[in-house]
Amino acid sequence: MEFKDYYKILDVDPDADNKTIKTAYRKLARKYHPDVSDHHDAEEKFKEAGEAYEVLKNTKKRAEYDEIREYGSHGQHFQPPPGSQSSGHSGEHYQGNFSDFFSSMFGNSGRDEAQGFRSEYAFNQKGQDIETDMPIFLEDTLSDVSKTISYRLPNRDSNGRITEINKTLNVKIPAGADDGERIRLKGQGAQSIGDGPNGDLYLRIRLVPHPLFDVEAHNLIITTPIAPWEAALGAKIQIPTLSGKINVLIPANSQTGQRLRIKGKGLVRKDGHGDLYAVLKIVMPDTSNDEITQQWEQLAAKAAFDPRAEWSK
Repeated sequence: MEFKDYYKILDVDPDADNKTIKTAYRKLARKYHPDVSDHHDAEEKFKEAGEAYEVLKNTKKRAEYDEIREYGSHGQHFQPPPGSQSSGHSGEHYQGNFSDFFSSMFGNSGRDEAQGFRSEYAFNQKGQDIETDMPIFLEDTLSDVSKTISYRLPNRDSNGRITEINKTLNVKIPAGADDGERIRLKGQGAQSIGDGPNGDLYLRIRLVPHPLFDVEAHNLIITTPIAPWEAALGAKIQIPTLSGKINVLIPANSQTGQRLRIKGKGLVRKDGHGDLYAVLKIVMPDTSNDEITQQWEQLAAKAAFDPRAEWSK
């Protein structure tokens, strides 16, 4: 079994906070998504980043992983230390997208090849249902889109031997698909016993994190940097949406954290569209000079403004 150094995979320090881990995962998920990457190992790297994020984003899983990390080295053979065992998180069932290392730590990987074919099962038994993730971009949810998915199935040959085979399908993903939503493909799971029906394939929709947008239900949130003078005087700026750039008016005397609603520019939903919220963030220029500093000093003197006046009340 090969050891996985999840911190190395995401290229973060072992003491990285959740925000840093999330940002690193977003970057890799976008880079190696099989739909856009021409890297020869893109699919494997995409799954590897997802596995690392699954562990490090969860406080309990991360703590368990940190305890055994000192016993392994990334890419090397790993033997669990004496006394360690799978946590077997109750109710969690991982199908086909996680490594043996992950499964050894966090429970059943869903690879019981004999499931659905055991002799004690009745003849004409329905085949095993398969559940796997279907990663899609936020942009893909705006309209119906066709995606190709490959997955592994347990297969029983004429001599009763159980092996795994690869299967590829072209799947139509409906507009407005939600993160975590399951799509059922009847008869696309494992083969049956005797004359029973084949199992079904269930696709779990997983929205790939976007580098710019956060998701709140069907609404999108984008942090929008503005200059101090744009906040003070107001401005017309361009901001990105999932379907292209649009012009937005920044009101005069805007504040950091202020939210501007752009109606109908969020995710698709059954009764229309969600909204896009531009969250304003005032940023200072990277460089300055004596003239600019003098102008700031003059402004400070004329404005006679105390931003912390509330503290004295």
